[in-house]
Amino acid sequence: MEIKSNKIDGANAEITATISMDEVNANVEKIAKQLAKTANIQGFRKGKVPVAIIKKQYGQKLVEDAEAEALREVLNKGLDELGIANDSLIGEPSITKFDKTDDKIEVAIKVAMRPEIDVSKAESLVPDFTKPEVTEEEIDARIKEIAESQAPLVDIKRNRKMKEGDVAVIDFEGFIDGEAFEGGAGKDFELTLGSGQFIPGFEDQLIDVKRDEEVEINVTFPENYGSDKLAGKDAMFKVKVNQIKVKEDVEVNDELAQKILNKEDATVEELKSEVKKAIEQEKLAKLYNEELKPKLLEALVDNIEFDLPEFVVEQEIDMAVNKKAASMSEDEIKELREDADKLKELRESFREEATRSVKATFIIDALAQEMGISVNEQEVMQTIYFEAMQMGQDPQKAYDQYKDAGYLPAIQMSMVEDRVLTTLLNKKIEE
Repeated sequence: MEIKSNKIDGANAEITATISMDEVNANVEKIAKQLAKTANIQGFRKGKVPVAIIKKQYGQKLVEDAEAEALREVLNKGLDELGIANDSLIGEPSITKFDKTDDKIEVAIKVAMRPEIDVSKAESLVPDFTKPEVTEEEIDARIKEIAESQAPLVDIKRNRKMKEGDVAVIDFEGFIDGEAFEGGAGKDFELTLGSGQFIPGFEDQLIDVKRDEEVEINVTFPENYGSDKLAGKDAMFKVKVNQIKVKEDVEVNDELAQKILNKEDATVEELKSEVKKAIEQEKLAKLYNEELKPKLLEALVDNIEFDLPEFVVEQEIDMAVNKKAASMSEDEIKELREDADKLKELRESFREEATRSVKATFIIDALAQEMGISVNEQEVMQTIYFEAMQMGQDPQKAYDQYKDAGYLPAIQMSMVEDRVLTTLLNKKIEE
């Protein structure tokens, strides 16, 4: 067996070998003898089956197993020559050549390794930025907003026309083509005008209506409405205004601060301090997510150099091509199948983007290991649950859908990336 090993770069290597058929035949004999000890073949006692019978019974399967064993030997010896440990390999070795003749087999095996990445310059690549400031006006406006949310609703004494922000207490019944429809009626329903709680146009038509008035409201259900029976349909609602409520004015004082902060001796100054911190965090999160994290990730990819495993890049290109194909017509897909050059051109159009994406993944992984950052499955589940509940979805159903679609690893990696970039940016603030 002649073996040559070549380390192409820091992430890729190739092992070539010439395997004589004598070696393959020797493997066939060895495997057949082992099988003869355990095979159950009619007419023979277990362990007493002649090797010749085994060869006749299993034929081509013995040859395939013998060739596979020879390939494993090539791979193991090649890795030893290169000084590459099995646990540093990424993915499965790829057999790129398997030319078989009567007396030999010529093979080539490509392997990919986890690249060594120097991330020592990562902190120096964090862009300069100024921590967002919070004005007194912003703090006061937020406290006013919180106070209004805490304020009780009270009936207005004067029967005036309703305006946006008022809460209309209404009885309503909906009709389509003159027929009342299921779920289209309610009694003493509290509707905040301008909230967008009802279908478009409904709340607008209650503006300027007074208490005890009865009106007819004409609307059209959206095409994407949750019920197929109502989607896109014109409807008429009979509406009676029973009450008009408004938020009672609330004074901003220590008592309000104690209620909001759930602390007996809280003061307005403490409330202002906590509100300031909350607004700072909101502004900082917005700055991080919309500007700094994308800029930092781009800087890391542009400035940290290392070799990439070829097959990982090719897999990323495959995914991009498949995604593109999903939006193509049958004729366009047929053209790609029949024109190898056109398919190659399409693949190459995604290479730069795919390379940068793979590079970013390896950099984030290396930084996460250095920083001791990880995200476990429980944290992924909690994140999906929280987002689902915010959107009014069934958390378990949402989690199962992501899991069945195979998206959990991508979500986990995204969370790791977010923590790594946030940690780097936070260090910049501390400096």
